[in-house]
Amino acid sequence: MISDFGLIDEIVEQPRNGIAQSGLIIPDMPKSVMRVLSIMDGKNAMTTACVLVPSPAHVFPDHPEEPGRLSMLGDWQAKPYASDFKRLDTIPATLEEIATVHTKRMIAALEVACEQGPTIVDFAPTYVTPTSFADALNAAGGTLACTHAVLRGEADNAFAIVRPPGHHAVPEGPMGFCLFNNIAIAARAALDSGLARLLIVDFDAHHGNGTQAAFWNEVRVAYFSTHQEGIYPGSGRIGEAPHARGRIVNLPLPARSGDKAFACIAEKVLTPLAEHIQPQMIFVSAGFDSHWDEPITALGLSSAGFFALSRHLVELAREHCNGKIVFTLEGGYNPQNVASGVDACLAALTGTEFSPQDPNPYPEPDIRARLDEVRAWNGFVRWPVAPALRG
Repeated sequence: MISDFGLIDEIVEQPRNGIAQSGLIIPDMPKSVMRVLSIMDGKNAMTTACVLVPSPAHVFPDHPEEPGRLSMLGDWQAKPYASDFKRLDTIPATLEEIATVHTKRMIAALEVACEQGPTIVDFAPTYVTPTSFADALNAAGGTLACTHAVLRGEADNAFAIVRPPGHHAVPEGPMGFCLFNNIAIAARAALDSGLARLLIVDFDAHHGNGTQAAFWNEVRVAYFSTHQEGIYPGSGRIGEAPHARGRIVNLPLPARSGDKAFACIAEKVLTPLAEHIQPQMIFVSAGFDSHWDEPITALGLSSAGFFALSRHLVELAREHCNGKIVFTLEGGYNPQNVASGVDACLAALTGTEFSPQDPNPYPEPDIRARLDEVRAWNGFVRWPVAPALRG
């Protein structure tokens, strides 16, 4: 069978049966991180919208991106944040909404591939099944539902817990376990609503090449990615987007960069970036494969680090865009890490307490020279607010 995605020529037929199974405060952590890990007093409680799209039939033999990733999320009503938590219904994205990011040729080719599935559609490998087209529409639609709820003021913030993920999907095709680029489609909807300045933050262990590609020449959207250096998809170098210094900001990290590294990143990169962009809404690609105990990556975050980073992002949203922030699930292939990471993010979004229980046992590298390099390349020390992003 011949693929029409422009990524590979051959689509490999695969059998249908078989499912892969996957089975604290750090003493020397900076005070800024310890502060956000402390128990909050409840005065800052917020209403957080959430969509869950588990896509149980989107599954392939021995593949890590499988429904079991969400198997340990637990009972929502028993969560500490239950009273501030609002479940939304999912309405599939329309083809017109998908086409704000992806080409019509790509959409049509993906639908045909799914009808003929199960098949492999790129070398990652990315797979599709007969339900995958509908599942991908639901994942994008769930992220859109969260976005519209925040834009309409029906929720303070939101988290779209969806699969298949999206940040590798490029306008011309699926890639890296991703079919449609959920967060890019949601960001386009925010622009279409009248917003003029958006910030997308991606803390997945892999670079979000698809999201970067979707907004390569879009001056209204800033993109910031932290990712492990030297792994798939091979993009995300510091100097990769010379035409967009200070708008497309890539920070490749050495293995084992964890909670302390990300606390420095929040202070030295995220905060000045937000001050530069002055976003009217923030989107977050939440990839829990940046946890220290992941099967296919080697960064060093713990759930305490996810909470601290998420809390910092929520505070930036409060400061710059009246709290408007939407998270969407990307990677994470250890179900326990996905569950604890989701809990950490939702605790930050709702302003409730969080009790981390998975400290990183590995020493962290010193990333100060890397941060200096990123800051120098992007002009952080001399930034005025960019006129192109002041809309």
